[in-house]
Amino acid sequence: MEMPLVLSRFSFQFQNLPEVMLLPLVVMLLQTGSGHGSLPFYNGFYYDGLVNDKGLLNGVQLIVETSDDAISTQRGANVTLPCHYHYAPKLDAPRRIRIKWSKLREDNSKDRDVLVASGRNHRSFGEFRGRTHLQQESSDEASLVINDLRLDDAGKYRCEVIDGLEDESGTVDLELQGVVFPYQSPHGRYKLNFHEAKKICEDQDAVIASFDQLFEAWLDGLDWCNAGWLIDGTAQYPITVPREPCGGPHLQPGIRSYGERHKNLHRFDVFCFSSALKGTVYYLDHKKKFTLEEAKQACQDDQAEIAKVGQLYSAWKFLDLDRCDSGWLADGSVRYPITSPRPNCGPPETGVRSFGFPQTGKFGVYCYKMS
Repeated sequence: MEMPLVLSRFSFQFQNLPEVMLLPLVVMLLQTGSGHGSLPFYNGFYYDGLVNDKGLLNGVQLIVETSDDAISTQRGANVTLPCHYHYAPKLDAPRRIRIKWSKLREDNSKDRDVLVASGRNHRSFGEFRGRTHLQQESSDEASLVINDLRLDDAGKYRCEVIDGLEDESGTVDLELQGVVFPYQSPHGRYKLNFHEAKKICEDQDAVIASFDQLFEAWLDGLDWCNAGWLIDGTAQYPITVPREPCGGPHLQPGIRSYGERHKNLHRFDVFCFSSALKGTVYYLDHKKKFTLEEAKQACQDDQAEIAKVGQLYSAWKFLDLDRCDSGWLADGSVRYPITSPRPNCGPPETGVRSFGFPQTGKFGVYCYKMS
């Protein structure tokens, strides 16, 4: 009685296969079906003579090298993220490889594609389109060039080199020099869920800060007793002077953390991050004071626009803006920047002073003008 040949592992049935197809298939099964066949196993596929017992392609290892040190620059600059690769031992002839750059996310969600390249062809993705290309000054280089850096370009990048079965990668840290500032809703303390916090930073020419950026700000002396959202979904706050309302006087200085919070249900303030400006922030010298709407119009009349909070902090940090005059900003707050503390200009430390969000009264105004 003729029986069908059945390979239950793959749920295939070959009863009706033509003989011309069946014979090579049976030969293949005889070679691999015992589990002790002579063909090595690599990455889920069988390859005859392509890999050695260490899983290396033809005994050759692909090695990718990136920078151990973070690359530090400012918004608006052009930057090169270094990446090189080589084979050990060295190959006699070059191989056709594929290069992929991606940006790792703080919240452990799927990485963002930045650029892929094969030979002379390459493609950029999303907000990186038109701003990125490969620098290949030598045959073993796969460095990424990013032009006109944006605030949310900061972070970790992966350089991945793919050669057939081999796939090796390295990471590069891109840091933006900037300033972290706490931001509270106009409606009061702890009014923002994560999504509202993220948007409110963007509205102020900033992005929601990362832990590394907050940590650097703490090292520079930032002390703030209200917890704020960070990009990783945690709520934290920096303390340089321990005291009773801020974890207690017996705790060491440091970053206090509430851990990861529910992004929709929990509410805090937020820490925002901004970097260098492409324009200028200035106090509009005028004989009269303004309401908020009058202040907006006064900046427009001066061929400018009313400044945002992130722009004022950036001008204070990078351009040493120092003015002891309170002025409106676009969000309806009233603030002024001090780099040289002096009498009648607030506390004896440098910083951006705030009057909050006045509902009445008239003040000066800070304007922003593109260079």
